[in-house]
Amino acid sequence: MSVKMLYILNVAERVNNFSYSAMIAAQKLGIEFSIAGNWGYPDDAAREADEKKYGIKIYQVDFIRAPYDPRNYKAYRQIKAIMEQNKFDLIHCNTPIGGIIGRYAAKKCGIDKVIYQAHGFHFYNGAPFINRTLFYNIEKHFAKDTDVLVTINSEDFEAAKAFSLRKGGKLRYVHGVGINLSVYDGAEKRSQQKRSELGLGDADIAVISVGELNKNKNNIVIAKAMAMINNKNLHYYICGVGPEEAAIKSFASEHGLSENIRFLGYRNDVRELLSACDIFVMPSFREGLSRSLMEAMACGLPCVASRIRGNTDLIVEGGGYLCAPDSPEEFADALRKCLTADRKSMGEVNMQSVKQYDLSIVIAEWKQIYKDVLCKESEL
Repeated sequence: MSVKMLYILNVAERVNNFSYSAMIAAQKLGIEFSIAGNWGYPDDAAREADEKKYGIKIYQVDFIRAPYDPRNYKAYRQIKAIMEQNKFDLIHCNTPIGGIIGRYAAKKCGIDKVIYQAHGFHFYNGAPFINRTLFYNIEKHFAKDTDVLVTINSEDFEAAKAFSLRKGGKLRYVHGVGINLSVYDGAEKRSQQKRSELGLGDADIAVISVGELNKNKNNIVIAKAMAMINNKNLHYYICGVGPEEAAIKSFASEHGLSENIRFLGYRNDVRELLSACDIFVMPSFREGLSRSLMEAMACGLPCVASRIRGNTDLIVEGGGYLCAPDSPEEFADALRKCLTADRKSMGEVNMQSVKQYDLSIVIAEWKQIYKDVLCKESEL
């Protein structure tokens, strides 16, 4: 009889890189893998196509991102019903909402093998007071129902040492969700075609960022840094959409930067865009361990990022610069340094550093964790 596992996340358009390493690790061990989340599949046929593609079962659960939204009680009842119907041996839950609901439901259903993966504690250094108190105590409370607590950055790992896990429980570190480095060409430009599409000439320097345009991603600080630098050959390309787009466009217009700050919208060619650009920026206020930053490193780009949890794990000396997220002056200074630095050498540092986050390493880490929590390797 095979071991059955339920992987719980929060909200996602479809099965993606977030869960891929765990899914492959489980399948390599012969574990029957199911996944639950609030999906964006357009219809049942699209969801069933992914079930067939990956050889898994996908469950819809109506999670709400806001932690205290009463509608999450519906999500709890859905998860509990899924657990009762399927008699899972192992629960692997993620994110604060998935972690709270998943662990509470597992306790009610008598499932005693539970993994919780924190992709970024909400009580991080510099967090609002309510986060540092309320979320800390929530995580501390549910830790006692956790067999393995997994973190993906060093700050969270140190913070988690204060929690008391279930008897025999372990704290583990995993190198993020994994990145398939074999698909990246490093610092080699695939062609000049993408630079031409972007309207870049030989003298132009292209800065790029990737992600939703929201308050946390903090793209406005790069626009302010651009205004301070005032270099007509410096261009900032923003991949993504979001509520802050109008404010950034307004700032660019007011400061004569409309030709230097370009909005590319949602893109399916991010890897090619990264390889066509010269510098990557990640000015977020909060991250767990940024996959987009790792992708830029794998493409051989020097990186200018905020000095926050996760980013401090990824960016090592010689690969870029870390700046206070609320300081356009520091970002401007770092970008000026990148203009005259040996960017190829910086990129080579990043390509070497990012190797420890390769997908194969993360899959191996999950295989070992699953073996440990299931106790007997011979059972797998």
